[in-house]
Amino acid sequence: MFSYSLVGYDGSPTSQRAFQLAVALARVCRGRVRVVSVLQVTEGGADACTLMMADSSAQRAQELLDELVAMEPDARHLVDVEVTHGSPGDVLLGQVQQHGIDHIVIGHTERGNLARWLLGSVSGDVLARAHVPVTVVR
Repeated sequence: MFSYSLVGYDGSPTSQRAFQLAVALARVCRGRVRVVSVLQVTEGGADACTLMMADSSAQRAQELLDELVAMEPDARHLVDVEVTHGSPGDVLLGQVQQHGIDHIVIGHTERGNLARWLLGSVSGDVLARAHVPVTVVR
């Protein structure tokens, strides 16, 4: 059914459940899971972001993989990880084209109307713009 699922991961309980669901689906479908953690830089501009990513990307990717394997020990062979920067919705949707993703699993956390208006909703953005099936985990 699904051969390559994408999980947007920020360490929250809903993103952890999204990861676990994607791994369960990958086991059943004999597929893979791509886990992407998107870092947002709000100060310092592009130069600061480039330096930050160069210094910590490989280390953070290994830490992310270790965290995921601690949740699902036998999933190491099913998971690809990437730590990147940018707007989470844009990055996740860009992954679909870049990596042949055929399913997105994303967590949703209720923030309230003001926070959603100020910060937006990644899950809402992905749902509105995705051209592949999206599963939202609460």
